[in-house]
Amino acid sequence: MSDQGEILLVEDSPNDIELILAALSESEVIGQIIITRDGEQALDYLCRRGAHASRLTGNPKVVLLDLKLPKVDGLEVLHQIKTDRKLRRIPVAMLTSSREERDLLRSYDIGTNAYVVKPITYQAFVEAIKEIGLFWGVINQAPSMVEPKS
Repeated sequence: MSDQGEILLVEDSPNDIELILAALSESEVIGQIIITRDGEQALDYLCRRGAHASRLTGNPKVVLLDLKLPKVDGLEVLHQIKTDRKLRRIPVAMLTSSREERDLLRSYDIGTNAYVVKPITYQAFVEAIKEIGLFWGVINQAPSMVEPKS
């Protein structure tokens, strides 16, 4: 459903990427899914630099962000998103295996919109991703994803 907008999935685990893509495609509520495999690639995509310098303007409808990432970790990506005038309104859902209270608190202190611990079982994982897709793709009313003018 291309009218639903795109999501940016920032995940380094090939297995988790495969499960997330399968669950989101099964739920049929999200348009295009952009995948970046580390924090640096995610920031390059969002800021339209490097390999993503020529991408069209506009922001994803939501960012699904893993906490533990190579190059730039998820907390730093979240911080950069939430302190950038052009990016700060993008909803960010932390999607992580960390149950650490300090990670949860730090994520909310920085400005995450949701903190979801990845379920361990396959079925619970798929159901959680479907619900995330339904909420962010259909139920949630997000601001326009057009970037504010400088």
